[in-house]
Amino acid sequence: MKNSSKTILITGTSSGIGRETALKLAKEGYKVFACVRRKIDKDELEKLNTNIKGVYLDITNPASIDKAFWFVLKNTEKIDVLINNAGIAVAGPIEFLPVKKVKEQFDVNVFGTLSVTQKFFPLLKNGLIINISSLASYGIFPYIAPYCASKRALDILFNNLMLENKDNVKVVSIKPAVIKTPIWNKSVKKAQNNFENLNEIAKRKYAKELSSLSKSAEKNNIQGLEPSIVVDTILKVINSKNPKPSYNVGFSSICSDFVSRLPQSFVNQIVKFKLSKIK
Repeated sequence: MKNSSKTILITGTSSGIGRETALKLAKEGYKVFACVRRKIDKDELEKLNTNIKGVYLDITNPASIDKAFWFVLKNTEKIDVLINNAGIAVAGPIEFLPVKKVKEQFDVNVFGTLSVTQKFFPLLKNGLIINISSLASYGIFPYIAPYCASKRALDILFNNLMLENKDNVKVVSIKPAVIKTPIWNKSVKKAQNNFENLNEIAKRKYAKELSSLSKSAEKNNIQGLEPSIVVDTILKVINSKNPKPSYNVGFSSICSDFVSRLPQSFVNQIVKFKLSKIK
């Protein structure tokens, strides 16, 4: 099948990995439905490549998902690849993090992604689902536990979707290392807002950890891997006849995979030691 006859739907294409993926696939000749929430992003993407058609989509809004589905259906009878990229990262100490913020994390990364997938699944027969997961899915990163848990939950749900479905739909989880993407700055800003609402005892207790989190986010934006490395893996998966269920992208992702297989008590000792050195 030629690229020009393949249709791709990507969520979260206004920036970062989603945007780079949409542009690269369109350049390769794929027909791309790029899902965004703002008109300015839709217009810009469509101007950059005629193979891109912008789609308004808020993955937490059932009405928006339904409207996006019918829009896509008017323009194509089938989707060859669904790339679930949209997501947020909620950060903060579990002891004081409001439960509603944890729910918000799951509403976007898990329930929103699942809702989109279920809606578009009838168009995916013999197709492929690619979830942009994270090294965080290995669950060994304090103060971003909601994000870790949401990515782990997504991996479990969608692996079972692959096992259960009777339409020959393959599912792949791509787990990048830290990528230069706005998600980290956004998560830190939200964490800072949450922190300001804590009582004074809580603020004193976790002040240095929040400061360290902010510094890490700034470092990620400078030293993180380029989104293109993830896009290259996505292309590899799309062009593979028998893709693997999971791909680690970047050395730290490979290391996280390895560490997650070690005894939990040993891993905890290492992480606790590292946390004790935060200044």
